[in-house]
Amino acid sequence: MYKFIANVVKVILKLSGSKARVYEEQNLPKEGGFIIACTHTGYVDILNLGVAVYPREIHFMAKKQLFDIKGLGWLIERLNAFPVDRDNPGPSVIKIPSQLLKEGKIVGIFPSGTRNAEGTDLKQGAITIAQLAKAQIVPAAYIGARNAGDLFKRGKGYLIYGEPFYVTGKGKEGREEFTHRLEHELAALTEELEKRVTAEKK
Repeated sequence: MYKFIANVVKVILKLSGSKARVYEEQNLPKEGGFIIACTHTGYVDILNLGVAVYPREIHFMAKKQLFDIKGLGWLIERLNAFPVDRDNPGPSVIKIPSQLLKEGKIVGIFPSGTRNAEGTDLKQGAITIAQLAKAQIVPAAYIGARNAGDLFKRGKGYLIYGEPFYVTGKGKEGREEFTHRLEHELAALTEELEKRVTAEKK
């Protein structure tokens, strides 16, 4: 089902002019499990990220409320998303993605690009998973089309990958150190992507 949905989404994004232009693709590991930690502004970035990595499949970590949205819940479930209760996180928050990574699969996490409390928690969650699973993190930034309205307006999307890194720090201090690193990487990638988009439009 993933293959069919991915190809349908690719056609929709291409016809709407919203298929993301991708920068620095060489930063994506060619094999093995890893985490993509991408900025998040709407559901179109989920679709563009999935299409950009295809034919490899991404297993998205998504807040459980998204699965209750008619249409979107159906779609992301078939794009290998798994629900996470952010208000009452249980062992599955770590267990499911860690197992996927050990199986050589890609886990997609969308930590907020802001510096609010939820964003920090999500970034630290990504770092914790990477630390425990000994997996690489690829930071990524997306700007552009966010929702159906943007698709109808033929809003363009842009995606950039940063250099992958391992969480080499130990314990709580290591998680805090690398959470700050991830925050910095996401902010720097967003800034770099904005510069490239501005230059392209001139």
